[in-house]
Amino acid sequence: RKLLGGKVAAWKDEDGDYIETGLHIFFGAYPNMMNLFKELNIFDRLQWKDHKMIFAKQDMPGEFTTFDFPPLPAPLNAGVAILGNQEMLSWPEKLRFGAGLLPAYLGGQEYVDAQADVSVSEWNERWGIPARVNEEIFVALAKALAFIDPDKLSMGVVLTAINRFLNETDGSRIAFLDGSPTERLCKPMAEHVRARGGEVHVSAGVREIVLDEQTGKVSHLRLVSGEEVHADAYVSAMPVHIMSKLMPERWVREHDVFAGLRQLKAVPVINVHLWFDRKLSTVDNLLFSRSPLLSVYADMSTTCKEYEDADRSMLELVFAPAKDWIGRSDDAIVEATLAELERLFPDEIAADGSKAKVRKSAVVKTPASVYEAVKGTDRYRPSQATPVDNFFLAGCFTRQKYLASMEGAVLSGKLAAVAV
Repeated sequence: RKLLGGKVAAWKDEDGDYIETGLHIFFGAYPNMMNLFKELNIFDRLQWKDHKMIFAKQDMPGEFTTFDFPPLPAPLNAGVAILGNQEMLSWPEKLRFGAGLLPAYLGGQEYVDAQADVSVSEWNERWGIPARVNEEIFVALAKALAFIDPDKLSMGVVLTAINRFLNETDGSRIAFLDGSPTERLCKPMAEHVRARGGEVHVSAGVREIVLDEQTGKVSHLRLVSGEEVHADAYVSAMPVHIMSKLMPERWVREHDVFAGLRQLKAVPVINVHLWFDRKLSTVDNLLFSRSPLLSVYADMSTTCKEYEDADRSMLELVFAPAKDWIGRSDDAIVEATLAELERLFPDEIAADGSKAKVRKSAVVKTPASVYEAVKGTDRYRPSQATPVDNFFLAGCFTRQKYLASMEGAVLSGKLAAVAV
């Protein structure tokens, strides 16, 4: 790839508008990511939004309901936000939901880790959580956190997020980057490395990990160009599906940790951009669509400084789960997205284009994105140190407590550095 950023990469189209690989937001519960911004001296590039979570009302098209977090210490602010919302859950549903979450709050990460082999739906059934809580809350959370439905998602993922939100005052507060992730985040990272004597190469794909035949250690890397790279230690931050294909078969035969990597699959994700001919009614925040096809979305012409447009909206939407749509045409995906948006904005958007007009669109398909956090797969996540003395792993699929997220990726890099 010529672009920096991987799954957070962005590039300009022929009109000079940015297209992003995904809709990326930053939570207050991302301490390692926050430290990275501070270390790079770019913390001011985060645009923090009001501390609230906004959901579309399923049964009332065009209307939204909000969980407002007051300026109180955790977990009081979350308690007030949940109890103060009278539209999504009834009091009996809140009590059942709260009773189910209490062991996670009291037991901490040990309890959370023990739920890795339980799906969200199974956990709900075990605790007698009403089906409406799943429909109102967990479907939206599962798609936002992992791009899959709650009947597949490990409950450990959801409880990890909820624990952070309950234990950290600003844990669930959201920030948007003020522009292109490649330009505003990834380039400063590359410049930081180069300024300290390091090198950053693009379009330098690895073709083969070549081993020392006697020891099984890495001898060198052979690049697609034919060039060989020799080093004392090798750290792979490749996505799990690429690592699974590239790792030597000898490692798979001799070490369970490498064989286990092939049990981790990557989930497909689709990111949709729609530029409209007018400004839509929206808010300066992330919104949970709660539609069958869409996960979260934002009007980037409002939430992002560089994309700001006072007269015309640009919606960026996460299309998930994407498994059944990744092979379909861009036109079909846009058509389906507009049909969902018609329900969210009935007074402003019509699927037939009779209201707000789409000036242009862009669809970015990532057939293999982050690892699919289905129940029962957590045991296969490797540590950063491997049985091969001079080979180390980084990436959100490796073992760290923030799972498949940007925070997890950053933390994994730190842990890999410690291991080296």
